[in-house]
Amino acid sequence: MADAAERLQDSEKQDVRNRWLLSAPALLIIFLAAIGPLLIVLVYSFLAPGPYGDVKWQFSTDAWTSVLFERDIFDDTLSLADAHLSIFWRSVKLALATTVLTFVVGFPTAYFIATRPENKRDLWLFLITIPFWTNLLIRTFAILEIIRNEGVVNKLLLGAGLVERPVQMLFTDFAIMVGMVYVYLPLMVLPLYASMEKLDFRLVEAGYDLYATRFKVLRRIIFPLVKPGAVAGSILVFIPSLGAYVTPSILGGGKNLMLGNLIELQFGQGRNWPLGAALSITLMIIVMVALLAYVRNAGSEGGRHG
Repeated sequence: MADAAERLQDSEKQDVRNRWLLSAPALLIIFLAAIGPLLIVLVYSFLAPGPYGDVKWQFSTDAWTSVLFERDIFDDTLSLADAHLSIFWRSVKLALATTVLTFVVGFPTAYFIATRPENKRDLWLFLITIPFWTNLLIRTFAILEIIRNEGVVNKLLLGAGLVERPVQMLFTDFAIMVGMVYVYLPLMVLPLYASMEKLDFRLVEAGYDLYATRFKVLRRIIFPLVKPGAVAGSILVFIPSLGAYVTPSILGGGKNLMLGNLIELQFGQGRNWPLGAALSITLMIIVMVALLAYVRNAGSEGGRHG
């Protein structure tokens, strides 16, 4: 019996070793393609900037200090970097606003699709995913043509006599938010629909039978059951909105910078690669915090209902 147990244990160890050997090429590719560049960016963030956009191979924490602080050129004292903090706040504010608005629009859209006959749902989903067929740059320029001073919206307002002169919407935070809502709306609709498709609408009918109002049915029955889809959609919208680059560049006109634009500026015209690397790692940390919050929420929900 002892020999049989030892042979079984050796066989299991050999099986584990074989699995590691078989997965080693894939793990190596993942390390070189994903973790490797991140390590390079992390190393660059602790170096000094070079005169021509490169780096000096000497240890320095100035880049990380410059993320939140700026040094006075006369007395070398530190003060809060108001420009960076305003960009951080604008990025988080617009990302949150985009997430909320996509949810407000996406929730009834997903509910509408989920309540259609099964043979027609695929058509509605097909219509939702059509924007993904078009390049992001083209979609952003389409929004620009709609909200610019000579665009569709202002022509309608002027034609209806509601305004005397074109409303300046382009190159504002509002324009960036509208563009990101349009771009990322499908990322909210699809997870919500995936949750609503599994919803047992007999529970909704039971709520009405018990004289619950529509608002109570929505708050006490529908939303708790589709909450995982809402959280997943919020994460899918918030993360790319936080690091958006193309939409703020075109609709913001270079004046309303977000984190993605600030990072590009440091690697480009600013010629401060360490600061750009430090800002990139900071953005990644914010994204990781959001993902950990989602995982923790999903785990607590699973434990509560499981």
